[in-house]
Amino acid sequence: MNMHSVLLYGCAVAVIVSGIQLLARLATKDCEEMSPPLALLRAWRQPLPRAATGLVATMVVLGVAQTAAPAMIDALERHPHGAWWRAVTALMVQSSGWFQLLFNLAALAVVAPLAERQFGSWRTLLVFTASGVTAQAVSMAGWSLQGGGDSVAICGLVGALSTWYAARGSVVALRRVALVIPAAGLVLCLLTNNHGLGLLVGSALGVGLATPARPPLAV
Repeated sequence: MNMHSVLLYGCAVAVIVSGIQLLARLATKDCEEMSPPLALLRAWRQPLPRAATGLVATMVVLGVAQTAAPAMIDALERHPHGAWWRAVTALMVQSSGWFQLLFNLAALAVVAPLAERQFGSWRTLLVFTASGVTAQAVSMAGWSLQGGGDSVAICGLVGALSTWYAARGSVVALRRVALVIPAAGLVLCLLTNNHGLGLLVGSALGVGLATPARPPLAV
């Protein structure tokens, strides 16, 4: 295994480990008697997070559609010298098969409602779209000419939550841990991995979202 792979997998582990700690804290902060899995399910309680519901439902429908009609992947994913609109449509298909499809759906179902409870509906959609489209556009420019998936947009939501918590979180040790996520995003960008750009764009937006605003939905 070369150094590029070591750094790539190391960053992935760092984001996953610190991200799990952050999401678990956000899920349990007002219901600490619950286990994190139950608290994560509680994020789907009423009032139902509308943006998260819409995102998950859309990705489920698109996942079924691409399974029934595999040609849809080629029609929407990034292509070398592809049209600009593919930076948007590449978020709608999962080009690496069943594992990517199921993993991304599960990740979105966990991250999106927690992001919406913190940021509100339109801000969650803004972070998801801006992070995802930016990462796809840069990929089309040379980082990764062909492919598709919404994991870069999910990374944006995780990045936004990390810098938001680093600025406003109540647990000092976890605030420091949260900063591992944008740091890993920077390393991934140096490795020209598009997930790093998703993390950094989301992290930058999270700094802005950490400024005082209207109270979000209760977690």
